[in-house]
Amino acid sequence: MTVNLRSMKKSIYLLIFCTICNNPVTFSQNLFTGTGKMGHTFPGATLPFGMVQLSPDTDTIPYEVNGKYNPEVYRYCAGYQYEDKTIVGFSHTHFSGTGHSDLGDILIMPTMGELQLNPGRADMPETGYRSRFSHDKESASPGYYSVILEDHNIKAELTASMRTGVHRYTFNESGVAHFILDMIHGIYNYPGKNIWTLLRVENDSTITGFRQTSGWARTRVQYFAIRFSKPFVSYGYKNYEPTQVYKGFWRKFAMDRNFPEIAGREIRAYFDFNLSKGEQIVVKVALSPTGTDKAIENLDEVAGKGFDEIRSDAARCWDSELGRVKATFINEEDSINFFTAMYHSMLSPTIYDNLDGSYKGLDQNTHSGSPGTNYTTFSLWDTFRALHPWFNIINPSLSLDILKSMHSHYKQSVHKMLPVWSHHGNENWCMTGYHSVSVVSDALLKGVAGPLKGNLFADSLLEACISTANCRYYDGLDLYIKYGYVPDDLSSNSVSKTLEYAYDDWCIYKLAKAMGREEIAQQFAKRSESWKTLYDKESGFMRPKSSEGKFVEDFDPLDTHQRGFIEGNSWNYSLFVPHDPESLCTISGGKKRFALYLDSLFTMYLPDKYFEKTEDITRDGIMGNYVHGNEPSHHVPYLFNYCGEPWKTQRYVRQILAEKYHPGFDGLSGNDDCGQMSAWYIFSSLGFYPISPGSERYELGSPLVKSAVITIPGGKEFVVNVRNQSKENIYVKRVLLNQTELRRSYITHREIISGGSLEFIMSSKPNKTLYK
Repeated sequence: MTVNLRSMKKSIYLLIFCTICNNPVTFSQNLFTGTGKMGHTFPGATLPFGMVQLSPDTDTIPYEVNGKYNPEVYRYCAGYQYEDKTIVGFSHTHFSGTGHSDLGDILIMPTMGELQLNPGRADMPETGYRSRFSHDKESASPGYYSVILEDHNIKAELTASMRTGVHRYTFNESGVAHFILDMIHGIYNYPGKNIWTLLRVENDSTITGFRQTSGWARTRVQYFAIRFSKPFVSYGYKNYEPTQVYKGFWRKFAMDRNFPEIAGREIRAYFDFNLSKGEQIVVKVALSPTGTDKAIENLDEVAGKGFDEIRSDAARCWDSELGRVKATFINEEDSINFFTAMYHSMLSPTIYDNLDGSYKGLDQNTHSGSPGTNYTTFSLWDTFRALHPWFNIINPSLSLDILKSMHSHYKQSVHKMLPVWSHHGNENWCMTGYHSVSVVSDALLKGVAGPLKGNLFADSLLEACISTANCRYYDGLDLYIKYGYVPDDLSSNSVSKTLEYAYDDWCIYKLAKAMGREEIAQQFAKRSESWKTLYDKESGFMRPKSSEGKFVEDFDPLDTHQRGFIEGNSWNYSLFVPHDPESLCTISGGKKRFALYLDSLFTMYLPDKYFEKTEDITRDGIMGNYVHGNEPSHHVPYLFNYCGEPWKTQRYVRQILAEKYHPGFDGLSGNDDCGQMSAWYIFSSLGFYPISPGSERYELGSPLVKSAVITIPGGKEFVVNVRNQSKENIYVKRVLLNQTELRRSYITHREIISGGSLEFIMSSKPNKTLYK
């Protein structure tokens, strides 16, 4: 593999030339895409769905200031902000693209000179152990990251296996070096978040330990084992927690230096080395969800391997995963966007088990391994829309392991619910809906777990879906079941909840019907129509309604701050009926009126006052009043297909692809949200999109690729060919499926996974008789 790095405007472009199965393939990515502004991605080293995300953190912004939420912390959901000038250190756990955060565990920072245990200030880095850095001396490729720490004249390099982060530091000066191990550091940190830290110095090159935190994940323990390639000559620590009266009988020891057991709530440790100029130290840090013994065993992933071999292994792993799709484009920028999106789509969910398959469950007990891999990091409010449907096409074995992991979550849940938003053996309950049922239904209906008849696993998953949808004390569900909608005076985000519950219920209906459970199917079919109760014919919008059955008076469909909605306004949320767009079109006044509504959404202007206090929405992600920078509207451009105007779907999809994504640090128009923004780009670039997971349909749009080959497991290929592709030819003149003209605006999952070809003939003018 050879790497060529070059600068272009604000972006860093990375061209990776690799060979897969002896076929030369070119992948082009910019791993710094989304590391600035709202993207919340990280540039560090990880493997596809890896448990370790080893990446630089560029500041120590606290979650609270003077007892109040600090909005500045939102920029640091991934720990890294491109516009920062200093690096605090390298921690081993990160989310990709989220709008809330946690993690940032086990921060390591090498230094030279005077020992400093405080990270210092960004504007005065010399006051602490942090270091200045320059993007000119920073690079990233899949599985590898490198930067020069200027204040200490140290080259830092990072790579990873599935469960182990591997550092290599080259010291360009001789003398005493200090490795800072900051166990206080964390993302979204605040006083009291760190419950306890324990470090054990097992020998002169190995440290084990854990840190327990209570943050977004309320009860989270991260175990680890650290192994240096060279013995340290001395070590010590400082405990920054307030002085406690009770110290037990540990007071008989001088514990702050060269004492092999370190414990406390706010610990920073250091390890000293005598080094010559040019000397390198490799640090291997293995993680475990269950204990330090398993962390040591997880080091076996990289046993006997040097840094360069581990880096090569990581590159080959990424080559294999990214090679699931081969695509060509008319310009380099589109190619970079596409393969960067492919990369970001493989950062979540994440593995959460040991080499032997054991893991910590939701019940906080250790569970032995079962067939498959245990996964966590389920940002389901986001990823049910396109990311999980994408996995069902290119990697159904991953989808099956995800289903097994969700099923285990359900069995371990005292609430008997599937995950809502879960990570690291915890349910954090973030966002609305119970969209795990969408993921389960879509995967099962698409055959991920095999035929449904007589399938005990599928039977149990259906019961899990039903149980989840009937947990009456969950987020207004009792009200939804009682009233047929969520009353606004009794529960917040009432419209968003009602619409999302209705869609999720439709998913259960589809699955139950396919499995011959007619009574259940009819029950949830009725619930899936609950969205109709909140449609206000007078205003033409979905509108909050009281428990007395009256629509609220104080209502502005443009306002994202008003009651009834979460991270969106009524203009956008009124279109969230993905399971029944035909009825939505009818209730809105028919096809022409519905198309007019959609056109207005994309062409009107949304003043700043309507979203300026909504953290997850900025001007960058808005087109007219359509909000692409947040997920609830991602299906909306494809709704023109349902009102007989598919050329408008084609126009707006291509406009979004061109305007809301570009290969730079500010290249994402909103949070990538564990890969959902990227999955939208992947699907839409290929020319089709799943507006309603749980359905076989993928709506056709306007492809960006010149050609693409999607590898279907089992040796098949689905080929997309585009004739007359250009920047101007955004309209589809004809579509051929397997050389036969297509007279409908969608293809099916079965047609994709059976292998075959989809051909688009493009034009600069809309074909208004297409699909008729």
